[in-house]
Amino acid sequence: MKTDEELDHSDKRSTALAWLTDEDTRCLVDRVARLEWLAENSPTTGICMFPGGIIAKSLFEEMRYCFAYGQFLATTLLGLAYIEHTLAALFFASGRNDLERASFLRLLSQARIEGLISNSEFETLKRLRRTRNSYAHFRRPLHKDTPEFRAVRDDEMPYSLFEQDAVVVVLAVLRMVSMNAI
Repeated sequence: MKTDEELDHSDKRSTALAWLTDEDTRCLVDRVARLEWLAENSPTTGICMFPGGIIAKSLFEEMRYCFAYGQFLATTLLGLAYIEHTLAALFFASGRNDLERASFLRLLSQARIEGLISNSEFETLKRLRRTRNSYAHFRRPLHKDTPEFRAVRDDEMPYSLFEQDAVVVVLAVLRMVSMNAI
């Protein structure tokens, strides 16, 4: 006969399993579509290099996983962290020790000057940096940088904006990965 503790653990396991099964069933089609999109947009290369080492590689892998599972805020945060980490590593490897602890905006500016990113990419990433900051740091309600303000201004649902931001970030990350592929 099972103890109360064993029964409680069994109930929790059943609940967790039911939740995961339900989640998998409801989200499978969307996950498959996002994975197909990732495959279509990923660089076709044998080896991807990660100048930022294991942290950059982990940020990249976790960003892709979050995107596939529809975790768009996390995708944006991780993807931009990957770009920041990779740019800092590229500059450090080229002898730019002055950028070792530079802000993301400074790294983006230098990347534009050095031709690592285009003017258009710079403007997009600069905008997404502000978006990331509104995700990571509190803003008063309806501050111009909040998703709520953007949703009202653009007549969109906030979750759609999260997804749009994530797609743009993933494309920027994949471009950076392709720059470092062999």
